[in-house]
Amino acid sequence: MNVLGGFVNNIGGFVKDRLPGNKPAEFQKIDGKAIAETITKEIAAEMADLKAKTGKAPGLAVVIVGSRGDSQTYVNMKKKKCKECGIDSYGKELPETVTQEELLKVVQDFNADPNVHGILVQLPLPKHIDEATILRAISIEKDVDGFHPLNIGALCMKGRDPLFVPCTPKGCIELLDRMGVEMKGKHAVVLGRSNIVGMPAALLLLKRDATVSIVHSRTVNPEAEVRRADILIACCGQAQIVKSKWIKKGAVIIDVGTNAVPDASKKAGFRLVGDCDYAEVSKTASMCTPVPGGVGPMTIAMLMRNTADSGKRAYLKE
Repeated sequence: MNVLGGFVNNIGGFVKDRLPGNKPAEFQKIDGKAIAETITKEIAAEMADLKAKTGKAPGLAVVIVGSRGDSQTYVNMKKKKCKECGIDSYGKELPETVTQEELLKVVQDFNADPNVHGILVQLPLPKHIDEATILRAISIEKDVDGFHPLNIGALCMKGRDPLFVPCTPKGCIELLDRMGVEMKGKHAVVLGRSNIVGMPAALLLLKRDATVSIVHSRTVNPEAEVRRADILIACCGQAQIVKSKWIKKGAVIIDVGTNAVPDASKKAGFRLVGDCDYAEVSKTASMCTPVPGGVGPMTIAMLMRNTADSGKRAYLKE
């Protein structure tokens, strides 16, 4: 009896309801949109308090190069969310033909502006501009996207905390926290190894004491590796590649993928799906984010969180 009791205590609440004799928990959709709205309200309350104390609000500057429709839409969404959160919004729109030196000057001006606490340069940039040079030019104190080499370096080191964590991976961890998913001691698999999501997500899971595997394009038998996961973060950019047979019973899935697939029934001629087949994996998993409405709203919410924290550091010297 003592052995069984110790076993239950070790595996924790995450799988407690899946022990023999217990009915498995019903599948839960992880509603990223609703959670992001809750976070927006929390930030708005904090920013109202900050303004009452200091008379000031944090500022986010967004720089966009060229006239890509998807980038413009995303920037407009960020401006709207800034207003909801009580964050001042600044912007600079530059032509596709802007030189690298001209773009660097814009970044340097925002670096020097005391009203700006976060700088985001919308990617991708035109081919004649070196993205790494532009991202390095952003002050580490205003790197709310979390991609400055010093922030990423701190993320890699045990016992060090970066000033900012990349927004999408941070949103993934926030979803797990808000859903009460224990990460310590669990086997987490990250499907994908991009600099934007996969690698920082794996590092964040390690910081939460998960045992982490990264599955990538050269992994032998990726299905078998994914099937070992208690927690799966799918971010490989392959439409609905993950099926029910890939998923361990009761696993928790964060699906970062946003893939367009043809759909004649839609006005646009396509619909968005994740890297997981949601209808399939929901038969086996205990929780999963939908696409859309899962990780996407959380990415913008975490951008607001990073900007709010940067403003509080500056104004309250936190």
